[in-house]
Amino acid sequence: MQRKNPTWRELMARHKPLVLPGAHDAFSARLIEDAGVPAYFIGGFPVVGVRYALPDLGLVGLGELAPAFAETMLGSRLPVLVDGDDGYGDVKNVVRTTRTYEKLGASSIFFEDQVAPKRCGHMAGKVLVPVELMEAKLRAAAAAREDKEFFIIARTDARDVEGLDAAFRRAERYLRAGADGLFIESPRNVEELRKIGGSFGVPHLANMLEGGVTPILSNAELGEMGFSMVIHGITLLMRAARTMKDTLAEIREDRLAPSKDGVTFEEYKRLVNFGDWSRIEDSFKP
Repeated sequence: MQRKNPTWRELMARHKPLVLPGAHDAFSARLIEDAGVPAYFIGGFPVVGVRYALPDLGLVGLGELAPAFAETMLGSRLPVLVDGDDGYGDVKNVVRTTRTYEKLGASSIFFEDQVAPKRCGHMAGKVLVPVELMEAKLRAAAAAREDKEFFIIARTDARDVEGLDAAFRRAERYLRAGADGLFIESPRNVEELRKIGGSFGVPHLANMLEGGVTPILSNAELGEMGFSMVIHGITLLMRAARTMKDTLAEIREDRLAPSKDGVTFEEYKRLVNFGDWSRIEDSFKP
């Protein structure tokens, strides 16, 4: 059967690096597609915040996140990388998570090596699982996928817990266990980013989290360092939240300027395909 989208490896070959804005709901996914980018990312941190107004501290599991991710994916036809967290349990849970997101239509997934309840990669208090357990999870995920082009990324948070050298040792073992790419989270400076991007000869992911511990570099700089993927996972959400807070203050203080900054009503109708649905309504009226 012919693929509707290029494979993840094909995308990384075409786009150096592959830049992945983060979506937190269907409308943000629609905006990302409308912007003309080739792919995007859905992370637990923004989805948990938007859907439940909760922090990313392991409070929400696969049963709640999978429907939220599925709804987000309704907004876009683009290939998507999804956040698999720690797999939500042991190896059988990792298998279920892999199968669930592959069937939903994701093109790539990453799993991390934190002890549950896991934390955002740029927060303190992280604890690592034994390396052997993460290896088993990666072997299980690789065996569970139906399509071998479903791209599995191993994330390690060892940089913050045990240091960069330990993160590299874990990364090497994760590749042998079946990971297709690496996500070494929370490097602290440009030199660490450069070391990571030039290591192992496999696709690496960089996380540009505004307000986090990693320096924010341009996509071009990260590509030159060797990174194949760059996620901007929370940028849309953080800026949307600021706009909403400012607008609510204007409403409360009765100083709202209706024409200020927002998209027009006509532009919004275009983004939600109002015209297409209206034509369907008119075509099939009794």
